[in-house]
Amino acid sequence: MSILLRLGTRGSPLALAQARETQALLARAHDIAPERIEIRVIKTSGDIIRDRPLSEVGGKGLFTREIERALADGEIDIGVHSAKDMSTLLPDGLVLSAFLEREDVRDALISPKAASIAALPLGAVIGTAALRRQAQVKHLRPDLNTILFRGNVETRLRKIAEGEADATLLAVAGLKRLGLLDHATAILSEEDFLPAIGQGAIGLETRADDGETGRLVAGIDHRETHLALTLERAFLRVLDGSCRTPIAGHAKVAGERISFRGQILKPDGSAMHEATRSGGLAEAEALGRSAGEELRSAGGPDFFAG
Repeated sequence: MSILLRLGTRGSPLALAQARETQALLARAHDIAPERIEIRVIKTSGDIIRDRPLSEVGGKGLFTREIERALADGEIDIGVHSAKDMSTLLPDGLVLSAFLEREDVRDALISPKAASIAALPLGAVIGTAALRRQAQVKHLRPDLNTILFRGNVETRLRKIAEGEADATLLAVAGLKRLGLLDHATAILSEEDFLPAIGQGAIGLETRADDGETGRLVAGIDHRETHLALTLERAFLRVLDGSCRTPIAGHAKVAGERISFRGQILKPDGSAMHEATRSGGLAEAEALGRSAGEELRSAGGPDFFAG
């Protein structure tokens, strides 16, 4: 049976689950045999470099660069990405054509020591690779310590089971997609833990000049998720001058309206600024830019200096 489409993805269990979800949706939407949609595993720099925070070695693009190179070179037709891993500026000739329906955007606490962050012992250690989570933890509990936790979901769960830290934080979406939500000790409220930009969403990247593939992925695009990510990514684009600045935000679509809350923090949690916006769906991108500009002004140049 001839291959019709080639999906490029990272090789982690979560990335493969996302690629299989994309494969199934495309097959069902266009009456294609799933076997005609090939999944190709591509190792990225982020998978290879595991001993340092991403902010020190290149930021978000580390999980997408090699997939985007294969896409640009015609080796694959669609890049399947966790939207929160994607840079706001895409390589020339590539476009984000579609987003699958978003999963739960919240974070989960995993800890054998306490049922909540508030209940963790004084000076407890939280393992995380995310600057955002580190800053939010420190903002809530300045006494807590954080250490670097890299690796896939299963690796981080194993590290907690082996006692390398007292707790960790993982995306609920990833736990759900892997059937591991029963490992969550508590689901954290958005009020305290605003998610990463794009958290819970899967983005499909194609070549701008590949109209046929663009048409196929448009058939599985989730409109509300696409609008929310348009706002969130516009917000991030304004603030993207420093990958060392923890940034969070979540847009929600309700009927013909969209609302947003965004946040910037100092890495040590000592300072935080927020902005909110709401408006019509046609304003999504402008609302994101406006919120980003407000926070850039509120923080000032020293805030983003590190």
